[in-house]
Amino acid sequence: MFAVTHGAAQWDSRGWSSGRTGGQGAVIRLWRLATVFFCIAASSQLALAQIAEKPPDTMAARTLACAPCHGAQGQGTKDVYFPRLAGKPAGYLYNQLEAFKDGRRHYPPMNYLLEYLPDQYLMEIAQHFAAQHPTNEPPPIPNVSQDLLRQGQSLATSGAMDRQIPACASCHGVQFAGMEPGIPGLLGLRAAYISAQLGGFRYGTRTALAPDCMQIVAARLTEDDVKAVAAYLASLPASPDSVPAKVGSWPLPFACGSEPQ
Repeated sequence: MFAVTHGAAQWDSRGWSSGRTGGQGAVIRLWRLATVFFCIAASSQLALAQIAEKPPDTMAARTLACAPCHGAQGQGTKDVYFPRLAGKPAGYLYNQLEAFKDGRRHYPPMNYLLEYLPDQYLMEIAQHFAAQHPTNEPPPIPNVSQDLLRQGQSLATSGAMDRQIPACASCHGVQFAGMEPGIPGLLGLRAAYISAQLGGFRYGTRTALAPDCMQIVAARLTEDDVKAVAAYLASLPASPDSVPAKVGSWPLPFACGSEPQ
């Protein structure tokens, strides 16, 4: 057997040996063990930091998925076809979520998003947006004639009894803020959206719970009526203090499936 030394290490025909004493080996083992524990502790701290950085699990955080179309607080966006959700009765919002889920209202992105959500979660979403009262932007200047605005005002506030058309105010309230649990406010909406929804009721592409009072009323409106009402309602300012009236605050002109009487 022969040996070669290099510092504290030694190599012989059996291979390298550390050349360290038993005490030195124990120190090395302790150092390695301490390194392992340090790495574990560092990993744990990193994991805790990542957990701490997660967004809060609140309904406000979850409904940010709705923000691109409806605004972070449901206040609406610049897109004229996406409605304001904030402050509407929770029962009304829930009914609309159910309608999209069941296919009674047709808009593929909404149908897809809601298809597998449980009813209780839909109610929680509805209650969240019903509780929001963000500041409203001033309504756009109407781009229709004053005569058409006056026609819209007359239909909205007085109706047309000769054609069995009740006033919008007779269901939605004289302030057009709606009534709990199922009649929505009409403020803060754009004329294009209102017109599209009235058209949907007129032609049956949007339906509500039977008896479908909106479908009955909308079927009696002319194209000019729709344009006039939409323009007038869209011209009204919406106040953040505007809230739906309590259920039963006034009698409805006829039975409506969305509103118990």
